[in-house]
Amino acid sequence: MQEAQPNTRPARWLAPVMLLLGGLCFTVVWIMLSVYTGRTCGWMAVLGALDAAVMLRLGGMPRGAARTLLAVLATVAILVLANWGVAATQIGFSMGLNPWDSALKLGMDYAWTLAGLANHMVDRVWMSVALVVAAVAAR
Repeated sequence: MQEAQPNTRPARWLAPVMLLLGGLCFTVVWIMLSVYTGRTCGWMAVLGALDAAVMLRLGGMPRGAARTLLAVLATVAILVLANWGVAATQIGFSMGLNPWDSALKLGMDYAWTLAGLANHMVDRVWMSVALVVAAVAAR
């Protein structure tokens, strides 16, 4: 009698769910660290890129261009959400709003201006490096 072989192929839904949950949790940690330190903490972008690559690998997404592209896009999403969250939290505190209320009221132009003022050249370099790290780590 032959034994049944275990299914070694992971579910297709696992990688995107892990990427979404891992990315959102990482973004919240980045926002909390930035609010606590009073700086944008641009170096966290590299850790976010590694987080995206690891979530895709652990989720069982096969190697290739799709995984690399998804890791880079997830890193961009983490960067945008974290900068949006930091700006919304800082503005919300000064106006007496909750961070999520402030985030909903923050316009795109105002968020772009605040991110440009808050992120120094070193932070921008870290964010650029993060995109390369995401592409390399997700290979």
